[in-house]
Amino acid sequence: MKGDAAIVTGASSGIGLAISRVLCRLGYEVFGIGRNFNTEFEAESFHKIICDILDTDRLCDTAKQIAAQNRVTLLVNNAGTAYYGLHEELNPRKISQMVRTNLEAPMILTCQLLRELKKNRGYIINISSVTAGASNPHGCAYGATKAGLSSFSRSLFDEARKYGVKVVSISPDMTRTNLYRNADFREGAEAGSYLLPEEVANAVEYVLSQREGLVVSDITLKPQLHRIMRKK
Repeated sequence: MKGDAAIVTGASSGIGLAISRVLCRLGYEVFGIGRNFNTEFEAESFHKIICDILDTDRLCDTAKQIAAQNRVTLLVNNAGTAYYGLHEELNPRKISQMVRTNLEAPMILTCQLLRELKKNRGYIINISSVTAGASNPHGCAYGATKAGLSSFSRSLFDEARKYGVKVVSISPDMTRTNLYRNADFREGAEAGSYLLPEEVANAVEYVLSQREGLVVSDITLKPQLHRIMRKK
């Protein structure tokens, strides 16, 4: 058995990769789950797990195997996907992919690991979105999945807090990642119009730095400016 272990979904790029870097620096054995890894980040404590989180059987088997061989004290549900536009312009495949990636997979992975996290008085950190608490025209389905994830976080904390489990929602606004690859817009040009993945990762470090007995349950991160650019 090694030291504390963390499982991070969507760890191959963006926010998930930035969080994995921070956790390695903090001394965690990090098991990063992703569909592919093209990143140059290498660390002895960073274990790349190639797994599509929509493959439920494999996801569950992977979680059980990691927990059987490591002391899992942290789960970061970060993987996410988004499609934007008028709701009638979506299709069932896109809607299903968002619901399953953004909400179903975090709920299933949490279910698989919750007994272990109770035993270890661990953390569950869900990377939600500012859209969870807002009206989201041209992003109705995506916002609904994130609202569901935030609601799940609040209820799970009340259910599991007596066992020492800390459940946290981090809700970033526009962040410079590839989440908007399927959109007709992107973050603004000015540095003050977007967040960086590393800044979301710093919020994770802040959550983990609190004394035992104090839980920072919700963090919202926003850039100073509210601007987007239309893609050409």
